[in-house]
Amino acid sequence: MAVMKQLENQIAVVTGAGRGIGRAIALKLATHGADIVAVDLKTEFVQETVEEARKLGRKAWAAAANVSEAASVEAAVEQILKEAGRVDILVNNAGITKDGLVMRMSEADWDAVLDINLKGTFLFTKALSRSLLKQKSGRIVNIASVIGLIGNAGQCNYAASKAGVIGLTKSCAKEFASRGITVNAIAPGFIQTAMTDKLSQEQRDAITKLIPLACLGQAEDVAEAVLFFASPAAHYVTGQVLAVDGGMVM
Repeated sequence: MAVMKQLENQIAVVTGAGRGIGRAIALKLATHGADIVAVDLKTEFVQETVEEARKLGRKAWAAAANVSEAASVEAAVEQILKEAGRVDILVNNAGITKDGLVMRMSEADWDAVLDINLKGTFLFTKALSRSLLKQKSGRIVNIASVIGLIGNAGQCNYAASKAGVIGLTKSCAKEFASRGITVNAIAPGFIQTAMTDKLSQEQRDAITKLIPLACLGQAEDVAEAVLFFASPAAHYVTGQVLAVDGGMVM
């Protein structure tokens, strides 16, 4: 049975689309009809994502941007609008971790995480806001984290950045609502990625005990939630934070 192309004729920008959750999101949106702009630090990082999207019959572009630098983001957005013509969906997914206890955390590690996770979300939203406001439609989906809701020892920089993304989401939702633009966030729990693959079996068992559904999530689970927020089904939903976490923080 053919998948309903509910995002037909829409163009989606996904940051951090080279692997893991970002790649799953880009391909999920492509499967449902969206043309894709895959963004990462270098275009070669997203080449596979672009090729997969094209195999699904979609137009796809690669764009390079350092999301923590305004000039880089502005140049990328200018190129995206020139090549794609417009943007309908923005998914701010790019993110990093640099863990450590607060008493030992370097200022550089604090800055790096806040700059990419929070400032990067702000810069991409800002750079595309004029275009979205002008067309009076659009969907912005920010990838936060359950750590931004509950905190985590050894991750004060990451928790602060993701809590900031949630605050940014709610404020932008209020600013953009009158122009028909929705802004929502997803807070993934422990998702099977390259990051969680590094955990020992003991760590994995300890985490699983905290999750009522007793398993790690998949990148696909987050992608499905993004699809909902990006779809016509969510036209009356804005300023919300959806935890995709197996019930961990309910």
